Amino acid sequence: MITIGVDTGGTFTDFIYQDGDRWKVHKVLSTPANPAEAVLKGLGHIAADRAKKIVHGSTVATNSILERKGARTVLITNKGFEDVIEIGRQNRRRLYDLAYRREPHIVPADLRFGVAGRILQGGQEIETLHEHEAEEVSKKIGEAKAESVAVCFLFSFVNPLHELKMREILSGLNIPVSLSHEILSEFREFERTSTTVLNAYVSPKMQKYISCLIDKLTEDDSLSIMQSNGGSISAHTAMRESVRTILSGPAGGAVGALEIGKSAGHDKLITFDMGGTSTDVSLIDGDLSLTVESEISGYPIKVPMIDIHTVGAGGGSIASIDIGGSLKVGPDSAGADPGPICYGKGDGITVTDANLYLNRLIPEYFLGGNMKLYTDRLEHFFIDMSEKAGLSPIELAEGILTVANTTMEKAIRVISVERGFDPREFVLFSFGGAGGLHGAFLAGLLNIPKVIIPRNPGILSAIGMLMADVIKDYSHTVMKKEHAVTRGELTALFSDLEEKGISELMVEGIDRNSISMERYLDMRYQGQSYEIIVPFAGDYIENFHDLHEKKYGYRNEDKGVEIVNIRLRSRGVPEKPEFMKFEIAGKELPREAILARRGVTFDHKELETVIIARDKLKNGNRFPGPCIVVEYSSTIVVPPFAKGTVDAYGNIMLDVKP
Repeated sequence: MITIGVDTGGTFTDFIYQDGDRWKVHKVLSTPANPAEAVLKGLGHIAADRAKKIVHGSTVATNSILERKGARTVLITNKGFEDVIEIGRQNRRRLYDLAYRREPHIVPADLRFGVAGRILQGGQEIETLHEHEAEEVSKKIGEAKAESVAVCFLFSFVNPLHELKMREILSGLNIPVSLSHEILSEFREFERTSTTVLNAYVSPKMQKYISCLIDKLTEDDSLSIMQSNGGSISAHTAMRESVRTILSGPAGGAVGALEIGKSAGHDKLITFDMGGTSTDVSLIDGDLSLTVESEISGYPIKVPMIDIHTVGAGGGSIASIDIGGSLKVGPDSAGADPGPICYGKGDGITVTDANLYLNRLIPEYFLGGNMKLYTDRLEHFFIDMSEKAGLSPIELAEGILTVANTTMEKAIRVISVERGFDPREFVLFSFGGAGGLHGAFLAGLLNIPKVIIPRNPGILSAIGMLMADVIKDYSHTVMKKEHAVTRGELTALFSDLEEKGISELMVEGIDRNSISMERYLDMRYQGQSYEIIVPFAGDYIENFHDLHEKKYGYRNEDKGVEIVNIRLRSRGVPEKPEFMKFEIAGKELPREAILARRGVTFDHKELETVIIARDKLKNGNRFPGPCIVVEYSSTIVVPPFAKGTVDAYGNIMLDVKP
């Protein structure tokens, strides 16, 4: 059986696979109209007639929400609460925009239905579910030709009786039904409803996509899907709980960065994943940073996700001159079709085009020489825009890269400086197809002293998917004051979740001896509105005070503490690839590693620059900038203010001194 990791991006779909004792990589252009086409094309190229174990990160759920192309979804809730999903919270996203109007909700008012019946916060049923009304609603849903249903009744996380009854009544419709107590068993009806609605909205699309892949696979093949929490799940679970896959691609990159960073001796990382459409950044302080306060396109998602911040700056980001005459880059992207100008069809200057114009991309080595770059198309477009901007073409190209770097610098400051972390104490872990072109410059802007660029950085997200554990997250609202509950009582509350976690992981194919449980508590000071996730170990009350002080700058030990939710992470550890370690070979570059020398522009000056083949580099090799390192999945620019070293695992370590 051949093991394959697959990551679908906006421009390229990436594959990593094990062939005997060797790991190989492959990239194909993405097919936005039907992402499965690129995936199947790559799988056919790699292993048409062999049994395959596939772990796949998909953008289908994400794009369905961003493009508002999900299923026609109905919401069923308590009578009188039909509009909670649209009322939401009082937060205003653009406080000073007097003309601001929210987009219409993905579930319009005529597809929101209320049914009489009430469960109290303690789980008592004070009004039975009106089955006649529920049956009438079921008929209306059939007439509305709905494709999916979200059911969210008050306090179903305490007593799911009404939701289970509603699913039974809806069974005759033969459409997917998402129940809130199964998707998110927590209080806060707005966030719970929003998460359930999003699951209902994307699940039919995800089911169709995954079914398309499964139909082309054989019985000997297996398919797992990456989750946003850094773990994988079976394809069948992903079709049912698709909301958990919304950031699956970037999550794979964060997992891969953590594992490779640890092997290189660094576990304080700022990950920088620059692809064709966007850039994803995350901060790792010893372990992956999880959040339950994410949102997409304005809709809250309260399932655990790796804390990743995304900005619209990638290799395909389009440059333009705004109404005030200033240079702007992104968030619009050329994507895979038509792509950058140099790909042969595009007509808008992109970040990739600017790098090529400055000779920082080497056409004959792009994708191992397997993809042609049309350098001759660039001059006309750069001259035309430079005249409009009042710049020379070289100044325009460098300006485009400076604006893009500034956008990405701000993104890193959001996850570091604005949260009390000093970037100088971290290592920048740079990957993605375009990351190596910009990593050293970003480190210079942020005074980060060192950059790690792994082998095959352009496909690290796919690598991370093969390194991911199988993870199932569970939560349950308990609402206990610190002195009203003992450690033993809290331990007992986890037992039902742990039984569920073990059984579901065993269904996923994990051996019982490879399953571990991680317990957490969502805690807050009494009177606060939001919680901090605290490991349920040691003195968890003191740990809460410490984490609160680290996050917000103060602690209040005189204030009572509440335990709001218990949270369980059930982890199964499958067989994973091992990193190859190389013998030390000395500082000097092998003669065969030097491919050529050519002029490359840095700070308006053309400097003679060495072109280096990465696959010829050895452990211990050192090389000062300026130089450019080429490999199949990426290009790495080492500017004059940086110098590179190859470590025992083949990572390039850049020392940056701007």
